[in-house]
Amino acid sequence: MKNLIISTREYREKLLKDPYRPTYHFAQADDSGHPGDSNGAFYVDGVYHLMYLYKNSKTNGFHWGHISSVDLLHWRHHQDALTIKHSDEGCFSGGAFVDTDKTAYLSFWKFPSKDDNGDNGGIALAYAKPPYEKWVRIEPIAIEGSKKWGTVDIEINGVVEHVSCADPSNIWKINDFYYMQTGNKCVLDEYGIEPDSDPHYQGDWTDLFRSKDLKKWDFVHRFYNNTHNSRDWPDKTEDDMCPSFLPLYDAKENGKKTDKWLQLFISHNKGCQYYVGTLDGEQFIPEYHGRMSWNDRAYFAPEALIDDRNRHIIWTWLVDNIDNDFDTYGWSSVYCFPRVVWWKNNQLYMAPATELDSLQYNKQQPCISDDGQIKVNNGEIFRLKAEIDITNQNESGFSVRIDNAEGIHTNIYYNKEKQLLIFDATNSGQYGWKIKEEAPLVLNDGENLMLDIFADKSVIEVYANEKQAICRRVYPKKPSDAIGIKLIGTKDNVMSLEAWDIAPTNPY
Repeated sequence: MKNLIISTREYREKLLKDPYRPTYHFAQADDSGHPGDSNGAFYVDGVYHLMYLYKNSKTNGFHWGHISSVDLLHWRHHQDALTIKHSDEGCFSGGAFVDTDKTAYLSFWKFPSKDDNGDNGGIALAYAKPPYEKWVRIEPIAIEGSKKWGTVDIEINGVVEHVSCADPSNIWKINDFYYMQTGNKCVLDEYGIEPDSDPHYQGDWTDLFRSKDLKKWDFVHRFYNNTHNSRDWPDKTEDDMCPSFLPLYDAKENGKKTDKWLQLFISHNKGCQYYVGTLDGEQFIPEYHGRMSWNDRAYFAPEALIDDRNRHIIWTWLVDNIDNDFDTYGWSSVYCFPRVVWWKNNQLYMAPATELDSLQYNKQQPCISDDGQIKVNNGEIFRLKAEIDITNQNESGFSVRIDNAEGIHTNIYYNKEKQLLIFDATNSGQYGWKIKEEAPLVLNDGENLMLDIFADKSVIEVYANEKQAICRRVYPKKPSDAIGIKLIGTKDNVMSLEAWDIAPTNPY
């Protein structure tokens, strides 16, 4: 026991000294968070529950860790919700659902054992009652997989349909039926990935299943059609995995429910994206498409819930990890801060959950020197808010995490002519993906640019006018020296500038 206590303290101190480990963005500890998808989010009686995928070093299988919080900031660890069973190697991604009796259900992709030819995986469910400490798998599983991993063949009117059997969505209930989607990457890879493949199996889609009792599940049909009706919609190489399907409200909080639904998902080659559309009976009709990752897949594996303030809150896994980070640093997975999304004026709006405001302290009103330099109290961990008049300048924003001696900086700015919010990480540090991320952002005539930038060691998030956001990881070579901030644009155009320190919430 003494050696265990000493090891635990040494591990905690190692993480506390880590130059890249975030302080207020949830970061996994205790084991390898790769893959590290956010999963199984639900809200009951004032408590937020969130699951996270990780590979357990003891079982060598994939588990769902379980954390809970009353404030979206400070998280309590529970016993793992999902672990391996004798016939499988644990689980991959899925969702959560809370029924009217407050029983919570987890839907997940059952990971088949490589040593058991009789187990082809499939979609499984587990349930727990308050206080959600003990999760029990429902047997038999909801959907049995086929020999081709992540697929199931179903005969419809004498024709075999290759149906997806991976990454189930959250469950939702309408008119006494329970519904669940399944992600299509395995079917796409097997039957639709080549240019001359059957068009029916190309691109993104999900398959819809229905149940009366959460035990017997029947295939219904494709949940939506990938119409590709504009150049910005997914192309034929993009899949739909890690789907989340929940209604949208018309305000950041305490809004009214609209007739629109949000289909969050990833394609494995291009990251997190979404459809907004309507639900016509048992068919989803996509009407708008947008991305949350544009030039790579750094923003990944979304998960969402609705709370009692009618907030649609999402998390994602930030996949831009350092190579061999778990072996080197002892941890390997970080999530974005909880992001609230809502639908207004035919646009998806987004902002950090307001709970983040309670972490702010030491308010500053930084001065801007003649050469644009800006000094804040802590250049590694801060919040910076600015209002900028863009009438007479094309590019407006800030360079942050600057280390002039090493030539390190991350540029965050708006290009008015191209109508783009830009996160330029090409000179951000020694590790990570060196890329310039460009997100569409249309400002109205006379509308000032409102930037809200969060730095948390290796994580930087930026929100612009609550219309667009980019979140990435950066790795300055000498983190404690990369604390400079500089204005991009003209000093006289800055209408207001405020900064704060941010208190840590991760215990270590």
